[in-house]
Amino acid sequence: MLERLNMKVALDEKQYRKQLADTQEELHDLHFQIYKEQVPVLCVFEGWDAAGKGGAIKRLAECLDPRGFSVETFAAPKGEERTHHYLWRFQARLPRAGHLTIFDRSHYGRVLVERVEGFCSGNEWARAYREINEFEAHQTGFGMVICKFWLHITPQEQLRRFKSRERDPYRSYKLTEEDWRNRAKTPEYTQAVEEMLERTSTSTAPWTVVEANDKWHARVKIVRTVARAIKGAL
Repeated sequence: MLERLNMKVALDEKQYRKQLADTQEELHDLHFQIYKEQVPVLCVFEGWDAAGKGGAIKRLAECLDPRGFSVETFAAPKGEERTHHYLWRFQARLPRAGHLTIFDRSHYGRVLVERVEGFCSGNEWARAYREINEFEAHQTGFGMVICKFWLHITPQEQLRRFKSRERDPYRSYKLTEEDWRNRAKTPEYTQAVEEMLERTSTSTAPWTVVEANDKWHARVKIVRTVARAIKGAL
């Protein structure tokens, strides 16, 4: 699936500014409508390191009423989180009715980093596809709109962004040894991503794969996809 993407798609600055402004204006109005109709919305962000998740989330959130959305960031489970089923901490942070929640990383870590790095057993990540599909089906049955994004960049573009961060004193903190270590396992992660997309993209909670070599194109596509999903639900 990933190899068939057109990674050369791009916008120039004029197209980007016009299309982003238009889609953000539409999403702003729809955000008010989901509050009126009490529709919960969940946006899930996954992707390669340096794929631009933070910038995309910023453009999605900046047009929303701050009282009506939240951003939840997830890292490795710790403390009480480790004493529960892995979905427990995500269940607790799902959006309430009329609210939009953004997951920066998510429950898909079970079939991505936990699978590749061996943080769970083969049986645990193998059954997680069914568990996640059922988990999301429960939410969509409740009326939740779920938008899931995989931000895809090529290995060459990732290397360029890594080196750019490395040279920038204001962004170098974003680049860690773990990023380089994960890059060395690109084939294993690619296999895990392909299987995740194939087995957990459903009619009610589909994956949107975003060609993110061009950040401007990626941001517009994400905001537009969320707007269309909410509009369809309303």
